[in-house]
Amino acid sequence: MLAAFTFNTAENLPVGLLEPISRDLGVSVSAVGLLVTGYGGTVAVASLPLAHGVRTVPRRHVLTGVLGALAVSSAAAALATSYGVLLAARLLTALAQALFWAVMGPVAVGLFAPGVRGRVVGALSVAGSLTLVLGVPFGTWLGRWSRWQLPVATLAVPALVSLATIAALLPTSRPEQEPAAYARRPDTRRFATVLAASALSATGAFTGYTYLVKFLGEVGGFSPGALDSLLVAFGVACLAGVTLTGAVLDRRPRSALSTAIATQAVGMLGLYTLGDRPVAAVLFLTLMGGALGPVFMTTQNAMLWCAPGRTDIALAANSGLYNAGIAAGAALGGLVLSLTDVRTTFLTGGLATAAAYGVLLTERLLDGRPASAG
Repeated sequence: MLAAFTFNTAENLPVGLLEPISRDLGVSVSAVGLLVTGYGGTVAVASLPLAHGVRTVPRRHVLTGVLGALAVSSAAAALATSYGVLLAARLLTALAQALFWAVMGPVAVGLFAPGVRGRVVGALSVAGSLTLVLGVPFGTWLGRWSRWQLPVATLAVPALVSLATIAALLPTSRPEQEPAAYARRPDTRRFATVLAASALSATGAFTGYTYLVKFLGEVGGFSPGALDSLLVAFGVACLAGVTLTGAVLDRRPRSALSTAIATQAVGMLGLYTLGDRPVAAVLFLTLMGGALGPVFMTTQNAMLWCAPGRTDIALAANSGLYNAGIAAGAALGGLVLSLTDVRTTFLTGGLATAAAYGVLLTERLLDGRPASAG
């Protein structure tokens, strides 16, 4: 959980430090923004090849390696005196994170009985979601209070704590012999369906989310001061969503996934339709926030159920496609924004998310199951 929180904070921290980094390194804010988009693109491209490359290496060694890379890259980023060095350090962190999300899931859930593995996935997702509520806001405040290098360097501390804990306590075993190395109910069609829904939902979410602040200001009419509070509320809703979903994930894994995607679609389409009314905007923003974390969590959990081969390879594929969806969504939102207005980005994103739900529904119909089945 600590490692998940640290990696997610490392990924998103530059969002709150764009201007200080820009001033210090003498580059544009948009160039600093590439530290985030380039990170996501690296995770998308590298997840599957890296997971395949270390498929025979004991998971204890892989996890200590990626956490060591996180500590080193955090220190290197804090010491960077040029944009090129900072970018290289960020790419190292991205490579480590790509491998971490592929390996961490099967290792963590394999330590527990099959009947509670959904709760383990939920706990890991809660830790990751705390990034929006604690990690990035605190890192942003710390960077403004001192210098941006301090919160970046601080990430090396929890990385080393996680590394020491795993190195001391995690058993060493062959990857294929671990309890969660293979899915409980391998299903090639279900696997392909979840991957498609994952990519579509990520594309839909980030078509709008990338421009959320602009939307809330221009369409919702919220003041700059209110925007900070709304972003915190969005993070709290995300945390609440993964907490509640994690509690039912073992009993209703299919319904948890379809409900999360449907809720995201309702939130985005509601913002498009009624986003100019403050009360309605807050309501639908909360729905969108409450679904964003659970969507990724439930697709990762589905990989542990239906992967036709090794679960670590399946998780890497899902993580890679989800991050590709993030990049595609940001690009699609930018295109829509240039052609129409910011409100239409939420219509486009909501329709893409609805298409993801349609993919899941089609699979249910082909299986002959009622749409409300668990």
